[in-house]
Amino acid sequence: MTLIGRARARGVETLSLDSPANRNALSATLVGELSDALADCAKDGDVRAIVLTHSGNTFCAGGDLRDAPSPGGLVDLLRQILELPKPVVARVTGHVRGGGVGLVAACDMAVGATGATFALTEVRIGVAPAVISLTLLPRTDPRALARYCLTGERFDAPEAARIGLLTAAGDDVDAVLEPILDGLRRSAPEGLAETKALLTARVLESFDRDAAGLTALSARLFASPQAREGMTAFLERRDPPWVL
Repeated sequence: MTLIGRARARGVETLSLDSPANRNALSATLVGELSDALADCAKDGDVRAIVLTHSGNTFCAGGDLRDAPSPGGLVDLLRQILELPKPVVARVTGHVRGGGVGLVAACDMAVGATGATFALTEVRIGVAPAVISLTLLPRTDPRALARYCLTGERFDAPEAARIGLLTAAGDDVDAVLEPILDGLRRSAPEGLAETKALLTARVLESFDRDAAGLTALSARLFASPQAREGMTAFLERRDPPWVL
């Protein structure tokens, strides 16, 4: 059973995270299937742009603690989105946590429904948003990012738009998305590719400079006793011992 739904309308390919059993968490299997689907879109001359969305009420619950991709695998997926020669637009109508927030930040644009919620909860299980900082740091307000990374607080779609994680938010996400897709359909493919390359160049420089160190940091933290206790507490739905 595939974990990525696919549909096409007037040159826009919609890829849907469709893994309801784990709330679209980033399992090794889902990351691999999404990477393959993006690669197909990159080679297909009939695809002008990609919409990345989801089934169910969760866009992505973050990393799958039972079947986690390697830190390097997540880095590769984020880089793939940035390097894809076609715009990728996130369409979010549900909840987004941890690694899913980094996935949204990797997209060229992102729109969210008013009821969507976001949280960077890594600190609550004893790790850090190491790999996803590669896409978050260049694209979000530093003060706001410090708050949400250090506290794990939830924030809503209007706040996500205010701090730069979302391009726009509204009650009717498809109405918000419509002029964006219309603009992409009116744009020349080569012009889109070259413009995207200009816009992502500095983000990709940070990948070249920092990805290896952040991947190593992520692996070290997830292997720590603190993280093991944090993940166990999360799976058992109890507070870890450091909660005051």
